[in-house]
Amino acid sequence: MKNQAEKNKKKQTVRMMSYFIDATVTIIEEEGLDKVTIKKIGDLAGYNSATIYNYFEDLSHLIFFASISFVKKYTDALPEYLKKARTPLERYLLIWECFCKYSFESPQIYYAVFSANLGTHPINIAKHYEYFSIDLLKLPDDLKPMLLESNLSKSALIAFNQCIKEGYFEQTNAKQITKSHYLIWQGMLTLLINNKSAYTIDEAIKVTVNLIRNTMPLKKVV
Repeated sequence: MKNQAEKNKKKQTVRMMSYFIDATVTIIEEEGLDKVTIKKIGDLAGYNSATIYNYFEDLSHLIFFASISFVKKYTDALPEYLKKARTPLERYLLIWECFCKYSFESPQIYYAVFSANLGTHPINIAKHYEYFSIDLLKLPDDLKPMLLESNLSKSALIAFNQCIKEGYFEQTNAKQITKSHYLIWQGMLTLLINNKSAYTIDEAIKVTVNLIRNTMPLKKVV
């Protein structure tokens, strides 16, 4: 009986979280991320604002979950991108190319997921999100940890591991290289968010990927 009660409570929690997440997604789609407020979410979901805080500690957490549905466009597109890769190095660059495309098209969304201060590690948040893992099922297993890593430079390092195994880089240089790639991406994202760039989306992607490529070796370490 206790186990059944716990299951029912869990289902109810997930259902309530889903109401608020779906309402947040709708507001983002119709008005923009900057227009999201607790009151609007509560009104749209049909509950008072105080109820939301029974399920989410902070508005940034709710925005994080809602934003995942937009990031799924990237995770869905990535496997097709990776089919073009002939080497681990090409695979790594294609991951960045795909990521740049979708993040630059929705810079505020990607900032909310990968850069915003959530007050805790995304893993601690995502474990309460029952269908979070379902969104990642189409990704190769070695890429799934990337969306649960709070520091994008560490996420890049996860994807970078195969390059290290194949001898393109030494382990001692990997963290420095992936950190520089993160900063390149973050710089372009910031320019786009603040309307400080004259680049089109395609130009921003090309510039960013070329900058990342220019930090890469042309041949394996011997």
